[in-house]
Amino acid sequence: MAARCSLAALQPLQCALEDALADAATAEQRTELVLSYLRKMDSREKQLTAPDFGEGLEWLNTAGPLSLHRELSGSLVLLDFFTYCCINCMHLLPDLHELERRHPIAGPGNGWKDGDLSEALFNSPQGVVMKGDVVFVADTENHLIRKIDLSEGKVSTLAGVGVQGTDKVGGGLGPQQPISSPWDLALGTAGDVEDNVLWIAMAGTHQIWALFLDDGKLPKSGDCPKGTCVRFAGSGSEENRNNSYPQKAGFAQPSGLAVALDLPWVCIFVADSESSTVRTLSIKDGAVKNLVGGERDPLNLFAFGDVDGSGTEAKLQHPLGVAWSPEKELLYIADSYNHKIKVVDPKTKQCQVLAGTGEPGGARGPGFSEVCFSEPGGLCVGQGSKVLYVADTNNHHINVLDLERHTASLLVISEGDVLDAVGSTAPRKVPSLPKSAPWVELPPMSVSPQQTLHLSLALSLPSGTKLTKEAPSCWAMSAEGEDWLQGQKVTGDIMDVSKPVSITAVVPAIPPSATPLLVLNAWVYYCGEGGTCMMKAVSFRQPLRIEAPPRSGVAEITLSHSF
Repeated sequence: MAARCSLAALQPLQCALEDALADAATAEQRTELVLSYLRKMDSREKQLTAPDFGEGLEWLNTAGPLSLHRELSGSLVLLDFFTYCCINCMHLLPDLHELERRHPIAGPGNGWKDGDLSEALFNSPQGVVMKGDVVFVADTENHLIRKIDLSEGKVSTLAGVGVQGTDKVGGGLGPQQPISSPWDLALGTAGDVEDNVLWIAMAGTHQIWALFLDDGKLPKSGDCPKGTCVRFAGSGSEENRNNSYPQKAGFAQPSGLAVALDLPWVCIFVADSESSTVRTLSIKDGAVKNLVGGERDPLNLFAFGDVDGSGTEAKLQHPLGVAWSPEKELLYIADSYNHKIKVVDPKTKQCQVLAGTGEPGGARGPGFSEVCFSEPGGLCVGQGSKVLYVADTNNHHINVLDLERHTASLLVISEGDVLDAVGSTAPRKVPSLPKSAPWVELPPMSVSPQQTLHLSLALSLPSGTKLTKEAPSCWAMSAEGEDWLQGQKVTGDIMDVSKPVSITAVVPAIPPSATPLLVLNAWVYYCGEGGTCMMKAVSFRQPLRIEAPPRSGVAEITLSHSF
């Protein structure tokens, strides 16, 4: 019986290969060495069997779990142990992309292409900021700043050359200026012109840069004409160094930006992830100061933790996002590796937990103390600072935190419609019916004018799943091509599928048509035990044949479907 392979068993052969490759003089010799190594491994197939992937893993971009012994059998498999928010891991991706380009296995949608919205390509975009009909995008793995003009339906490139740059000073016009892994964007003012600059969290060079949308000027620097892309703060050294001179300060993978323009702040709040701090960068004079987290030693990037407190007494772990509430004068932090959302009063530098248990998970409440996140990475304060939107990265959710009632819910996005589930059970605008939704065609039913129709909606979910309580599962009824349901209840919630949902309608006294088509659509949002959630829909289509004279009793219609 074949023995299970281990890294320790393979290491001697791998080390010998690495030594031989280092001594090889030509590409042909290196190729032969690799082929010889693979032949040796093939000859040991009966003695060694690679261990398969474990059960219960979460897989992305595959139809299902992969197995080394089934789907990948006979293939050369490269494993890259990767942490998404690590900038050094990001910088290895071009090597992997080149291998993928040379040895493609599928057609993996990403790239760099300007033009019409339907044709444009991006590569792992991270931060966005919107002004009017224009969306600015930090196109991280393309090392570009892009512009989406919604009114014209066009995408263009504002800065970057499409490959990772090493320039730590800048000053060139955007399309000629190389940049490195822009992670987040914020719209701001530099000089006297409002909204004339895009602040950029340039994670790849550990700096904050500025892209001028109009002429402007940086503090302690010269004039910057429109289109200039230039460093604002950060020496480029990976440090937690504060300094009154912005270019002598040091950041460590800045990943989130939030602008506060009101006095006394007038600054950019920076989530400096690798130093586990939040810093302030003054827009008036460029001074960089600590707000919370880290410690005073600028070279210690390991002063992380999970502690409420003030200034450096507070501890964070790899914060990725910040959001400013001008109404409350509070700063919210996505404390990613602590799986929490924290809040800071910048007047006192006091930092404390707002929501999250600290354990990764997907539970949502009902209160903030019961909410579970899994590496939340982005934040946005809603209008009036009444709600906080949280990009819950590993749960693939947008959570909504009601800052007034301290409750949490799920934001559902479907087919272009956005449904905000913040504590509302009132009738709502229903989502569009997905093209994949099945149509259940029912045989015609004879009814009479003014007769009551009783529809019994019976839905079954897949085994091991249950309705997502925070999401708005619902039904909507219509008479295709007719308006005779006007004034009747035509939408409702689906709160429970263990029993049929009861729906009623009344046939009008004077039907607009002798053969109307009654349509009932249902949308359900459900999750499995592993936390994977989805939305499914179904459309029931019941032809009616309206005949006189009136009939007594209720016309029963049963609508059944299993997802």
